[in-house]
Amino acid sequence: MDSDSLKIFCSVASELSITHAAARLGRAPSNISTRIQQLEANIGTELFVRSGKRMTLSTAGERFLDYAKRLLALEDEARHVVTGGREGGALRIGSMESTAASRLPALLAAYHQQHAGTRLALSTGVSRLLLEQVRTGRLDCAFIALPPSFEHQDELKEIGLCARHAWTESLRLLLPASEAQATSGAALHTRSLAAFPQGCTYRTLAERQLDIAGQTDWTIQEMTSYHTMIACVAAGACVALLPESVLALARLPATLVTLPAGDIDTLLVWRCDYAVPAFQNLLDQLDRQVA
Repeated sequence: MDSDSLKIFCSVASELSITHAAARLGRAPSNISTRIQQLEANIGTELFVRSGKRMTLSTAGERFLDYAKRLLALEDEARHVVTGGREGGALRIGSMESTAASRLPALLAAYHQQHAGTRLALSTGVSRLLLEQVRTGRLDCAFIALPPSFEHQDELKEIGLCARHAWTESLRLLLPASEAQATSGAALHTRSLAAFPQGCTYRTLAERQLDIAGQTDWTIQEMTSYHTMIACVAAGACVALLPESVLALARLPATLVTLPAGDIDTLLVWRCDYAVPAFQNLLDQLDRQVA
């Protein structure tokens, strides 16, 4: 099992086609097919389920894919470290959707200008999932809002994670026009909350502020886009909790109103033993941006 075989496997897993993977890698399909067969023989199990010309990942293949990506990332990290950063390396960054929309474009654009050789990969998710992906090495770092189950960011060290403050977000409860007279969450007539799936820190805060757990007439509409949430609020169907930085990017209808919902810190978290040059460059860039 070598890195070339892992790269071929990841390409085939992405394309689910020998022909497409071969075109992507600039190789002959017969070569790709042979390398996959050799990898399966080496591991001792089938990584793909083949049905005619169609193929899907087997259960073993799905598990192996995660390890293959991590092994390739670790090889890239090692090369980056031992060359003192001369090799551009790669940085896998996770982020809350709100941070990716409102905060990261300027930060990552400035980073790319200074370190064009570093490959940046950005993925979004809810804070609890991002924390787990950083802890297990699927991500190198992530911008998160600390879940309420952590009373203080120092508790992150108990699971091997370090953190630093990135930004403070002011939260607002976005209300439809029919709630224009409301002065608090307790006065709302609308009984539906638009929110990201479980694991989102902002969702948990909204549920607590609105005391949703203590009432039976509330419903939660799970969404994966702030644009969708804003549209649903505009339609009078629900309320939503959003950062002011996201609201500033949206063209809100004049009829919508907001209520203050407190402040919360956005943290950058990483494994405490992770100290590659590409990541240190990100910390330096963040220092310059927030200074």
